[in-house]
Amino acid sequence: MEAKAIAKWIRISPYKVRRVANLVRGLGVDEALNLLHFNSAGPALPIEKVIRSAVANLMNKEEASRISSDDLYVKELKVDGAFMMKRYRAASMGRAMRIRKRTSHISVVVAEKED
Repeated sequence: MEAKAIAKWIRISPYKVRRVANLVRGLGVDEALNLLHFNSAGPALPIEKVIRSAVANLMNKEEASRISSDDLYVKELKVDGAFMMKRYRAASMGRAMRIRKRTSHISVVVAEKED
């Protein structure tokens, strides 16, 4: 049994989010949440919230009454780039330089461990 959660338009660069996502991909849910909670990196908080949301989605299913959080793991954690906000900043000799403010979509699938 598995459940999915998605967080869209997170205002952090996908490159930075992927660095933290690689730490918890494939781990057990309790271990992943513990690692993210005590990680000082900025993207750790949004990833932790999405994993908690996916676990809550799984627990709200009717068939999930017998599942404990010890039996769950992060099956899939995907980070995609979303749109870029394009801003301009003054540069030398009257030029304008483009600044790209990147955003991310984070999708998580948690599943029950196979025996």
